[in-house]
Amino acid sequence: MSALAQVHAWRGGRCTGSDRAFDSGERAFIREALEAAGVEIVPQDGSWPRSGCDALVVSTAVEGTVPDVLAARAADVPILHRSELLAEFVAASEGIAVTGTSGKSTTTAMIAEILMHAGLDPTVITGGALVRLESEGLLGNARAGHGAHLVIEADESDGSVVRYRPWASVILNLQRDHKEPADVLAMFRILTSQTRGPIVLGDDPALDSLANGAVRAGLSEGCDVRAVDLELTATGSRFSIGEVSFILPVPGEHNVRDAVAATATALEAGVSLEICAAALKDFCGVARRHRIVGTARGVTVVDDFAHNPDKLRAALAAARLGGGRVLAFFQPHGYGPTRFLFDDLVAAFGDALGPDDVLWLPPIYYAGGSVTRDVESTDLSAAIRAGGRDARDLDDRDELPDEVSAEARPGDVCMVMGARDPALSDLARCVLRALESD
Repeated sequence: MSALAQVHAWRGGRCTGSDRAFDSGERAFIREALEAAGVEIVPQDGSWPRSGCDALVVSTAVEGTVPDVLAARAADVPILHRSELLAEFVAASEGIAVTGTSGKSTTTAMIAEILMHAGLDPTVITGGALVRLESEGLLGNARAGHGAHLVIEADESDGSVVRYRPWASVILNLQRDHKEPADVLAMFRILTSQTRGPIVLGDDPALDSLANGAVRAGLSEGCDVRAVDLELTATGSRFSIGEVSFILPVPGEHNVRDAVAATATALEAGVSLEICAAALKDFCGVARRHRIVGTARGVTVVDDFAHNPDKLRAALAAARLGGGRVLAFFQPHGYGPTRFLFDDLVAAFGDALGPDDVLWLPPIYYAGGSVTRDVESTDLSAAIRAGGRDARDLDDRDELPDEVSAEARPGDVCMVMGARDPALSDLARCVLRALESD
């Protein structure tokens, strides 16, 4: 939502917006950045200026009882889902839609980095903040370029991916996340049918039915664009595509797969392999995607957005490249997702944690709204313990810094994982400070 607002304002449109977090004085930096972009922030009380307003734009998370929605209905102002506005932007450009159940933000960022490095000056609208854009004083999830390309993160979780008619589509993988895989595959099939140009698919076998005419990218034999001679370390990776050597400064095989998909997409846009390699060598990453907060007492603290089973497996595998134990903190996001993925989460932690690793689980993150609270983190931890892993309940997550400080030993990696809650980054920094002070 904030990315859409910024791009609309940067392009000369009028935009107002509300957020209950702003009304309570939270997230001041985000508010200031939006206002600097030309977005007028108003209270979320239904008093927003309706004169001359063409539409109220909402996300899936905005409930019908929100005062702004009620006011729009009373004034006969059209209400658009955010994807409808984004679809207009995509259709009016050489849109590149990046989707899949994992890796969307990172691949979007990589494509954007390559196109910027190539001088193609893309516009970017995504969910995860690009660290390079953050370093320029922006929120990081949006950039208004003057080139023909618009790179977007296309969300499958709410079904909105079917609204886009892009020039190119990038479909990375298909796993059980917000919806059943068969339902998501049907959405991907609609997206490919609406794509005007190339289709890039990851090498996930679950995507094989979409492969006719598509460019396959990944690590598997038979891929059209394939990484070979792969070397994984705790700080990054080396590999080759064709005759060109790549250095990627973010760890994990999953990031290599994302880089190959980004490279395949850039090749379709006319960018050379050499430029792709040069751009990815300087890739700054995405906020909360294996972001190293710091190291103290020989313990590395990492802030990571991992929240679904496959993301958790990938994040923990990347942490294990350091060779030490993993001290993991995971805050489940939402009662519905936790209930839907319960067995998959138990299996993921059972697979990805070693016998000496430790996992702390706080209460489920609740962002507001109407929910059925018929599952708790304690249910999850009990099931993980039954599988032979050390899962510990944490009634108050503020206790985590002291818990980690008491448990940690040199060589360990502490992973602070979870989605949506911006305070998790602060928690990771608190863990580092506790290690530094002991």
